[in-house]
Amino acid sequence: MGAHPEGNATMSADAEVMPCPRCQAVVVRQVAASPVPGRWVMRSCQTCWYAWRSTEPDTATRAGSYPESFRLDPREITAAPRMV
Repeated sequence: MGAHPEGNATMSADAEVMPCPRCQAVVVRQVAASPVPGRWVMRSCQTCWYAWRSTEPDTATRAGSYPESFRLDPREITAAPRMV
């Protein structure tokens, strides 16, 4: 696998308190960061596993702007059948 033009991402297990755009759960982790400091970070919800990069539009990164038709209820997630 070749090098990415922005370099290799770094991984982090740092937790952040912010709502997930999709399910509005509050435990979101930063899972990667741009090798160029301040360019972007990648976050993942620990409830619904939605992931997004900070450079994406508000409709993908902000709970208030995320399309209502795609939102998930965390209570329904825990009751859903597991697909593996």
